[in-house]
Amino acid sequence: MSVYAGTGEWELKKMIIEIGRRIWTRGYVAANDGNITVKINDKEILTTPTGISKGFMTQDMILKMTLDGDLITKSPKYKPSSEVKMHLEVYRQREDIGSVIHAHPPHCTGFAVAGIPLDQCVLPEAILTIGAVPIARYGTPSTREIPDSIKPFVQNSDAILLENHGALTFGADLVSAYHRMETLEHAAQIVFLAIQLGNVNLIPRDQVDKLMFLRDKYGMTGRVTACVTRPPQPAKEEPSRDVVEQITKKVMDRLKN
Repeated sequence: MSVYAGTGEWELKKMIIEIGRRIWTRGYVAANDGNITVKINDKEILTTPTGISKGFMTQDMILKMTLDGDLITKSPKYKPSSEVKMHLEVYRQREDIGSVIHAHPPHCTGFAVAGIPLDQCVLPEAILTIGAVPIARYGTPSTREIPDSIKPFVQNSDAILLENHGALTFGADLVSAYHRMETLEHAAQIVFLAIQLGNVNLIPRDQVDKLMFLRDKYGMTGRVTACVTRPPQPAKEEPSRDVVEQITKKVMDRLKN
């Protein structure tokens, strides 16, 4: 059952337009890139049109489709994106998903182009909300290659990098799907900057375990895959009083000389 069951389609279209404007304003898409879908009920979705900038959409442009991929809205001007196929694949696999967003945020897309998964434990917020983000192999846009490439990852992650293509995020509702896209790009930008500074300091396993305990405790939704950590750091032993006195004596002797 969609979280939007009972919500008017006009209202949902307004929400899609607002999120489209946000991803365009933040530079997550350029020109007519990207696509957004929302599940209305167990049989139907709303989708953004192809060939239209996500920053300039209006309600009449948003189209209705079945989850089988059949177009319900008959429009002489607007057609759904051919990439809606990967959205449909997510809905087929995950009944808990109510919205899917595809975009090309520069930093996380840069990692996708470089073939580097964002799978390291570096930020508590990212660990809690998106976990390790895998890379789906490259597929030709508009074909079944892309839906097939994401199949292995949909069950265990709510964020996927698309090799040489962009990113895909999804959630129980449109806002959570969008927030995951924001978190993904923000984490990618920080990791990129840390690489430029010469070091990516990973969070230890025991600290990650504490975060995952809190995630369960507070009932956070969505699915995350465990990220790469470093071993727990051993507790530092306090120097004995004798050692401190010996070091102090040596320092004082050198000062006298």
